[in-house]
Amino acid sequence: MTRFLTPAKIGLLSLIELYTQEIVPTASTIPILSFILNQVLPSTVKIHYKSTSSLDSLPFILDLQAFETLLQSHAALVPGRTLWDQFLKKIWSIDSLDALHEFFANRRNLLAKTYEENKNDQEMGIPPPSEDMIFLSRTSPFGSFIRRSKVEFDRLKFGDAVALWIAFAKWRQDTQAYYMRRNGQIGRWAGDKALEKGEELWGIDATENLESVAYGLDIVDDAGEGNVSTDDVEKLLEFQVEQMQKFGNRMPFEIRDGFQGVLEKSILVPSLSHYLNFLDAWRAGDYPTSFDCLHRYFDYTMQNRDRLFYQYALMNLAVLQSDFGCYDEAVAAMLETVSTARENKDMACLNFALNWLYHFGKAHPKLIYNTESANMIGAEREGLSFLRAKAKETGMWTLWSSSLLSEAKLGMSCGESVATAFENILKSSQLIVEKGMKSMMGPQIAMSSSLWGRLGVAHLSRQYCEIFLSCHARYALFDDSLRFTFRIAHLLSERGQHEEGMKRLESLDENSLRSWKANQYWLEYRGILRLKADLHKNNLDGADQILRQLLQFSGRGSDSDLGFEINTLHIDYLIRRTDFSGALAKIEQMASAMKEEGDDIHLRVKLLTTKALLQSRAGRPQKGFSVAVRAASIAWRARLIPALWMAMGAIANILTSLSEFHAASSILIAIIPRALECENCAMSAQLYSFLVDAYMGLAGQAEPGSVQRKQNLTHALEYIDRAFSEHSDVGDVKGQCEMVAKKATVMMALGDKVLANDYASQYLDLKREMKIGMV
Repeated sequence: MTRFLTPAKIGLLSLIELYTQEIVPTASTIPILSFILNQVLPSTVKIHYKSTSSLDSLPFILDLQAFETLLQSHAALVPGRTLWDQFLKKIWSIDSLDALHEFFANRRNLLAKTYEENKNDQEMGIPPPSEDMIFLSRTSPFGSFIRRSKVEFDRLKFGDAVALWIAFAKWRQDTQAYYMRRNGQIGRWAGDKALEKGEELWGIDATENLESVAYGLDIVDDAGEGNVSTDDVEKLLEFQVEQMQKFGNRMPFEIRDGFQGVLEKSILVPSLSHYLNFLDAWRAGDYPTSFDCLHRYFDYTMQNRDRLFYQYALMNLAVLQSDFGCYDEAVAAMLETVSTARENKDMACLNFALNWLYHFGKAHPKLIYNTESANMIGAEREGLSFLRAKAKETGMWTLWSSSLLSEAKLGMSCGESVATAFENILKSSQLIVEKGMKSMMGPQIAMSSSLWGRLGVAHLSRQYCEIFLSCHARYALFDDSLRFTFRIAHLLSERGQHEEGMKRLESLDENSLRSWKANQYWLEYRGILRLKADLHKNNLDGADQILRQLLQFSGRGSDSDLGFEINTLHIDYLIRRTDFSGALAKIEQMASAMKEEGDDIHLRVKLLTTKALLQSRAGRPQKGFSVAVRAASIAWRARLIPALWMAMGAIANILTSLSEFHAASSILIAIIPRALECENCAMSAQLYSFLVDAYMGLAGQAEPGSVQRKQNLTHALEYIDRAFSEHSDVGDVKGQCEMVAKKATVMMALGDKVLANDYASQYLDLKREMKIGMV
């Protein structure tokens, strides 16, 4: 394997020569130049033209078919010939190893001469070239490519030059028949001057023996041998690393096997291959291999660079340690990254490290407060202001947008102004659109979806998720697609569409789910959906098995939102087991942890409401009055609309227990229409059930047999049906039993014993269905 030159690069040099000879028509100039630039320029500075969308389908290692697809449709300035014919004439004119040397020696004639060369030509009496001729600047992309190709060929050993010639002869062999047909050459050894003369001197048999020795038994066999250079392998590695970092996926099996096959043929293994193996092992959850590959990569890259890139080694090590739960080591490595980046004045690395420390501190406040990094960042808002200012100074648009979104998230978690949160989101959106940062669309849309969800507009929140998956998922990390899919599945499960939610999870890309972290997150949320379904069906044994596994996820390094969801479902499980003391202890434990870590105010309001409802379930609703009022007050100030309606429902239930039936019904009638906009069947059923209790209380206060009493009972029946419908949508069998029992009680109060008996029978059927005796 050569360092740089391949048969495809010889083809590109021939195509550049055609361009300089003015054989290319004006209409064909842009496609030809775009094709060459797509191969010559680095991937980070390629220019994509509107008329060259077909370039995306080109193979990475060019074959002759790619040249034919480009040139066949373009006519040359020579009558009756296409650019493909001229290109074949050019490459078939190289008919020996000596001609290949001449080909590379003549490449300097395509370049514009320097001032000293022109001066020497004038002194020697050599006339200047015609002004109509096209010469390439030495510093242009074409000029740089030609100069490097010539230098690399001059450096080749004789054996490597022969190998390049043989690879080139095999590379163009498929076009021999077409070339001879178009040019009238019928000789068997066309394109090889040595074999043509050998047939005249030695005869056919001796020439065939020479061919088999020089090219192998069949020149068509192993046509791909020698078509890949070390430079091509390095470019392919850079592209694959960029893709893995951009999308957060692992290498597909076929690509990994292809890499191994190419690297086995290479004498020099590029150091970037160790970084690629590190990323793949990291995504696979293989800590020892990823740690070893990371050390190998930076050992190779820093041999002659002193400490210039040392901070990047530390930064990668910190992120790796964090993902595998070694948080103390991760913080220590990132703090050293900050110190080294300051020493080397690497502002990009320094800003990234500080941003990482801020987000790590939000996720693990206990760990960050025990280190000196808290002093580096300072208070949260001042830290974000510092990061935003530094990002603006250094032109780090991604960090600037991320800081604005972090400020919006901080304001939302602290219950501050919704208008300010919208302002920061819109500023970030403007920056993303102006700078074309497609990778930031995920966090941007996630923040908008979360904000609308907190405001109780569930439909709009879900539409934001659908928009991302439809329009922006192909440009973003797979983790973003994963979270949006989970968000949609969660909203569907709240509407009772558990099967549809599971289908959404199952539709995710299998190769992307090979990543260890993504797969763990996927399994966790899949278990949450199954746990919800089992709890609603009152399958407590199945729920217990799933819950035991999920509780292991909600440990030190778990996602805060998923951890809260798991703990909430654990409380629901304990309540269904009638273990009220255990549920209360769990709530107190969660409240204590939230107070220490300063979690999102939305989660605290939910926990307060759950505590108030638990007191009602335990038969002491008045004991939760202060808790419910506090939850409603916080939710109203922070505009947490769904949490506000649930807290008001808890207050109304307490008022019902205090015989304040009219006040309770007034509150519920006012909030239920808005609560239905949240599309949460469980919450709607709970509020309807509270309203039924309030109307039953009003009926009890009315005179027996009065019209008012009958009206209240009729209203109670209406809302029982609605609550039963909501419980049926979500699949809550226990809630259905409660509504049927209440309906039978209302029928007895109305004096309709036949219907009362029917509903009692339906109640017993539901009891048997949910297998209430299971333990």
